[in-house]
Amino acid sequence: MLETVFHSTIMEFPPQSVVPVETRGERDLKVRLHMMVIETDAAVRSACAEIASTLGFAVQSTADLSQARNLLRGRATDVLLINLPPLANRGLELISEVKLLYPAMTVIAMTASGSVNAAVEAMRCGAADYLTKPFAVEELSAVLERAAAAVNVDVSSRQLREQLRVTQGLGSMIGRSPEMEKLYRILSKVAQSTHPVLVLGESGTGKELVARTIHASGPNANKPFLPVDCGSLVPTLMESELFGYVKGAFTGAMKSKDGLFVAAEGGTVFLDEVGELTLDLQAKLLRALQEKEVRPVGATHRVPIKARIVAATNRDLVSMVEKGTFRKDLFYRLNVVNLRLPSLRERREDIPLLAAHFLERISKEHGRKFTLNDEALRTMMRHDWPGNIRELEHAIERACTMSSGPVLQLGDLPTQLQQQGLEAHRAANQPAETVSMESSTELQTLAELEKQAILGAIRTLKGDKLQAAKNLGIGKTTLYRKLKEYGITDPLLDD
Repeated sequence: MLETVFHSTIMEFPPQSVVPVETRGERDLKVRLHMMVIETDAAVRSACAEIASTLGFAVQSTADLSQARNLLRGRATDVLLINLPPLANRGLELISEVKLLYPAMTVIAMTASGSVNAAVEAMRCGAADYLTKPFAVEELSAVLERAAAAVNVDVSSRQLREQLRVTQGLGSMIGRSPEMEKLYRILSKVAQSTHPVLVLGESGTGKELVARTIHASGPNANKPFLPVDCGSLVPTLMESELFGYVKGAFTGAMKSKDGLFVAAEGGTVFLDEVGELTLDLQAKLLRALQEKEVRPVGATHRVPIKARIVAATNRDLVSMVEKGTFRKDLFYRLNVVNLRLPSLRERREDIPLLAAHFLERISKEHGRKFTLNDEALRTMMRHDWPGNIRELEHAIERACTMSSGPVLQLGDLPTQLQQQGLEAHRAANQPAETVSMESSTELQTLAELEKQAILGAIRTLKGDKLQAAKNLGIGKTTLYRKLKEYGITDPLLDD
């Protein structure tokens, strides 16, 4: 049927160019896509519909524009294939209406060889692609495949955006600050491609988590994700780790081993701290990315690779390029898409969400519920977190270990945060002129200020240590330990 129609109506093609269903079926499409064919020639219309069905589309076809309008209103259509001549003006009107009502629909226009102007007008009205008759089966298949790929990317991006709308982050990433919302929007698009990605950010900002999210949200999520710390191994071992080696390549190489690029099998290789690679390894990495093949250590042959590369560093690669310590060509090869992660101090509004996430995990591990009191949380919000999310996680783990109860107090936090909390408390509860005088003279140590705050609170409350601990935002165990350190048995009489 297809061979006869295209031979007589469009152009001649060899019989093997018809794509068999078993090799090019619905598995090529992530979702079942719906397509409409509008064509006045019954034979061409039938042939186009059959080819689209072979590629996995659910197809409707018609020769009448009025019927097409009714069909388009009645059900969702992902791709519209429309023949313009002799319906040029009415067809262009339909394309404009479709793009106005259904912006996500992909429109493909078919025109006669002498109707270039019609194709141009169709593109101006919103058509994404066009075919000029006569065309071969391969041309139609290629155009439909491009349309399907574009629709699938849009669908995946919308699904990720919807996930963001109803959750507190993306994948395992936590945060709803403007900085993170912007990052998620970029990630939802980046994840659908296989281009290299360069993730930049301070230590502890979650670069590996971003790389895992890109992989898990992408088309090859079922393939391996293989991370490697480029700064943890000596150059010779790093080369073997990345590219593999053959038996006898060096002492101890009792059998051949595939490197990460080959073992990924179309998945993702995450190069953490890529700025630590030596110039020699940078050159070999560049060659592998350009030629899409690697030569294992000790081998004379090359092995093709299909891995996606996500690289990360906390170093300034632009500055390194200027100094000659990082190859400019490798930088441009890795920097196809650039993601810069915000530090925690740039997204302080996410601290409560992150803290709640860590507390929930630790509560499950310990079999008991942990929460933060207000003073501890306020102190955490004021802290700059030079170690970023990793430092926050460790601080909360430490507080859960030190706490004598389910409510984490200021005194359960690391010493630096305790001191910040006490300074803030003292500033809030002492006259402004006193604070100014003490801060300018700097005669008292932080330990002495802490002692004065604790004793002052107990004396104000006439010896009620439990209430004093609550007011100070510390645990009662911490308060008693501090009193013991001061050698004070009765705060109303001693000192």
